[in-house]
Amino acid sequence: MSQQRIISVMGLGYVGLTTAVAFAKIGKVIAYDVSPTRISELKNNHDSNHEVSDEDLLSTASNIFFTNSPTDLKKANLHIVTVPTPLDKNKHPDFSMLINASEAIGKQLKKGDIVVYESTVYPGATEEILIPILEKNSNLTYGKEFTAGFSPERINPSDKEHIFKNIIKIVSGTDNETLQIIAETYKAVVNAGVHYASSIRVAEACKIVENIQRDVNIALMNDIAILLHTLNIDTTDVMEGMKTKWNHLSFQPGLVGGHCIGVNSYYLMHKAQQVGYHSEMIAAGRHINEKIPKFIVDEAIKCLINQNVLIKGSRIAILGITYKENCPDTRDTRAIEIINALKSYGVDLFVNDPIADESQVKKDYGIDLVKWDDLNHLDAIIVAVSHLYYLTLKKDEFLKKLKRPGLMMDIKGIFKMDDFIDTGIQLWRL
Repeated sequence: MSQQRIISVMGLGYVGLTTAVAFAKIGKVIAYDVSPTRISELKNNHDSNHEVSDEDLLSTASNIFFTNSPTDLKKANLHIVTVPTPLDKNKHPDFSMLINASEAIGKQLKKGDIVVYESTVYPGATEEILIPILEKNSNLTYGKEFTAGFSPERINPSDKEHIFKNIIKIVSGTDNETLQIIAETYKAVVNAGVHYASSIRVAEACKIVENIQRDVNIALMNDIAILLHTLNIDTTDVMEGMKTKWNHLSFQPGLVGGHCIGVNSYYLMHKAQQVGYHSEMIAAGRHINEKIPKFIVDEAIKCLINQNVLIKGSRIAILGITYKENCPDTRDTRAIEIINALKSYGVDLFVNDPIADESQVKKDYGIDLVKWDDLNHLDAIIVAVSHLYYLTLKKDEFLKKLKRPGLMMDIKGIFKMDDFIDTGIQLWRL
């Protein structure tokens, strides 16, 4: 069945480009993005997100037609939508890109076409919001002249182990015939196979709940970390002991950023409010995770005061501004909250990140990144992101950057307490 379908992929970020390249290895793909800049770089076989290699782009170039003209979508009859679903400034779901994508596809939709959404939404959004847009713009009747499905993306940026073809794909569809076509289409490129969801709403819920589960569990560990600090107990030491039990769950405290975990929680809370339900657990998890940047800054100031360091004018370096390790993306990063809070104290702040795009950081946050070699005479270093670059540095490389006394704040747990004994440096671990 998959051989009979011509695939289009709309939105060429982490998810869309990976999906397009996977299908291009077995056939022709129309790859659409609204950004002319993005299309231009991909035509030149380069992905600035570093998710797809230049070699993979080059090897599939003959099968991918990159375009920012929506009329080209008419050439396809199975459309996969992978545009972002962020939050607005009030932390409400922002469907603007998804709505625009649906309008664009709707205008090109033909009888017999299938539209598959991968963008994360709350249960019910596909059928309640998006399909009516497709109907309106196509003048076609849903369920008779075109059908749809939902197959949630599970891309984990910078993860080279859990990759597209190795992750089971959840599939759902308007009816059984559509479901089978969608399933066979994905089976052709996903070695791990597919899981048949009983409905589109179930598939939507699978994606959002699996991320909320992580959000709440990390919140528990963040809550415990704050408590253990109050008790003057090292959290990492406790976790090392916990790992010895067979049913230990490997969640760690830390900054919760990115486009999935925290965002998904707000999406489901929004839907819950629509039906008159308030989820105390999800809301509490969000509250805890959102106060971690402030807790880290408060602890940094407290430690420096105890070292008799004058806060105003103190020299502090932040290592890492991306939202996760070994990924250049700085959107939805929680490191910026640490940076902004420290600025309010009048400190001299230096931000280093070996893989973030300097021009993008400057554009988005007004921050000039500092080279590693230019960091010196620091009162404190805060390791916010555990990039491989930092992990390969020797301890002495960090020590020589710091004054004595000095403070090393290890949010990611990359140092051992013994590393800083008799160095004149205080190690603080979340």
